[in-house]
Amino acid sequence: MLNNILDRIKLPFRKEKELYSALYDILGFYPRNITYYKLALMHKSLGHRATEEEIRALEGKGKRKGKGGKGNQRGRLGKHINNERLEFLGDAILDAVVGDVVYQEFPGKPEGFLTNARSKLVQRETLGKLAKEMGITRLILASGRTATHNSYMGGNAFEALVGAIYLDRGYKACQEFWTERIMKKFLNVEKIAYKEVNFKSKLLEWSQKNRVTLEFRLEDQSQDKNGSPIFVHTVVLEGVDGCRAEGFSKKESQQKASEMTLKKLRSDNRFLDSIFAAKTARTQMDEDPTMAVPDVEQKEEEGLVVTQARQTDIAGQAEDNEAPAAVSETEQIIDSMNLDDVSHDMAGESKEDIIAKAEAEAYK
Repeated sequence: MLNNILDRIKLPFRKEKELYSALYDILGFYPRNITYYKLALMHKSLGHRATEEEIRALEGKGKRKGKGGKGNQRGRLGKHINNERLEFLGDAILDAVVGDVVYQEFPGKPEGFLTNARSKLVQRETLGKLAKEMGITRLILASGRTATHNSYMGGNAFEALVGAIYLDRGYKACQEFWTERIMKKFLNVEKIAYKEVNFKSKLLEWSQKNRVTLEFRLEDQSQDKNGSPIFVHTVVLEGVDGCRAEGFSKKESQQKASEMTLKKLRSDNRFLDSIFAAKTARTQMDEDPTMAVPDVEQKEEEGLVVTQARQTDIAGQAEDNEAPAAVSETEQIIDSMNLDDVSHDMAGESKEDIIAKAEAEAYK
């Protein structure tokens, strides 16, 4: 209390008194080291270059020798810095603080319930809403085009601010900030803990119980004019298109599409009937054969393998084709003989005598 009074007295003499006043309204106390908080509100899109004071703040407490010395600081001068390191630290601190709160609020609840309750309280959507309600979002230093569309910027800045509180005033101050400034004014812990927010998981559970096929079809993956990624997914149930949604991550777009599809399933009976009609058609096709089982003995190509009966037919056809041209063996021998080669001693004999002698010679 006394420290706050002294800080208020010093306020008119500070260079950044407007920032001090705004942070006091949010935190409930005045910062001791304003550099931590300025870094917590600095988005990477700003492209800010590090000063020596900011580097010392980013190195954090308890630096080991050789890791955060002056030489290392000089090497980082002028390099781009942002609130991502403080965001990492704040995320870890929040998990511990909120885990303690959930443990105390729900005695006897199993580990799975406590884990889900904590994740709902510290998820980006919840922290983003808190940042907007508390006025943190309007203090973020970022390029104008980025600040207008990034849905996670506020939640990230909230975590970074918790990291700044930890470095500036310690773990106890983080606990008091959450319990006194957040829980008492903005959050109903019990309501949030019991609220179902994982719409994708809920839709998957419904589809499995009803044996309905489910897929998330990626319709588009692109970037907006500011270079931020955009994903578009459509929920497909039994081949029937459900709802379509876009988001800055695959998870976000699928969650939104799942939520919209669940609402449609509850309100649109024709949509629900079309899904189960498609399921009936699919299961009917699976049960009824679409064609007779082929005979493994049947030959796919006629004539590829010739059977014995087929060989007989072929032989018969060959005999019929060759019958008119058949001649006796004697005639074949005679035809093969060249009468011009007959010796001159036969010159006085007739042609008939010569043929008779040839036949007699053939049958010896």
